[in-house]
Amino acid sequence: MKAQGPPIFTETPIMLGVEGRGLRTFANIVQRENANAYIQPIAIPYNITNKWQVGAIIPFVAITPNGMSTNSGIGDLNLFVKRQLYQIDGKAKTLRGILKITETLPTGKTSGEPLLSADAWQTNVSTANAYVTTKFGVYSEIGYTFKGNNLTDNFIYNFAFGLPLLPQKYPPKQLNVYLELNGMYEFENIGNTLFISPGLQFIAGRKFLIESGIQLPLEQSAPEGQQTDYVLRIGTRILIF
Repeated sequence: MKAQGPPIFTETPIMLGVEGRGLRTFANIVQRENANAYIQPIAIPYNITNKWQVGAIIPFVAITPNGMSTNSGIGDLNLFVKRQLYQIDGKAKTLRGILKITETLPTGKTSGEPLLSADAWQTNVSTANAYVTTKFGVYSEIGYTFKGNNLTDNFIYNFAFGLPLLPQKYPPKQLNVYLELNGMYEFENIGNTLFISPGLQFIAGRKFLIESGIQLPLEQSAPEGQQTDYVLRIGTRILIF
């Protein structure tokens, strides 16, 4: 099971081991019609027990609108807590689910244009579930984001399918392919955004993996001139015991 890593864009209910620690970072390269952006978050999860995990996500953001200079700095801080709801294990398979609450603090840079912070408190409540075997993995995530400062709430929905390409071995050395659907519906008549997201992941051992994926739009609610062409993600995850 360790040879099938977590999806690239979708949340996973499979947490680190007891008192496990980790580090995840990736480069998000976002190309829009009117601008491009570079986002480099650093995520640090920590297991309090095998059922409770806490963590923080600190992003560096750089946005360059067409014909304008780049504005860069630290974005909003995210704090999260995960609680395992259930874990049903069988021979070479597992079924798991978690509840996750993420609080976004308006700590990011608000000077210059464009703004790097939403300048609003945001609370996301979500659940992630997965059925994972040594042959494939199926993942789902649904959640709701409550936003302050008169921003529009949204509903998120993500689905992922993972397929290992190499024979199972220990310590793990595996190449996984993922196909994901990542969606967000914004209320107040704004509409739906949906991406299809293929990706590739290489697990080099018990503690390290590298991964890359690209999000391509199937449907967008953004107005003409502000729509996303693609989102490219390249990153790594490291377990620290």
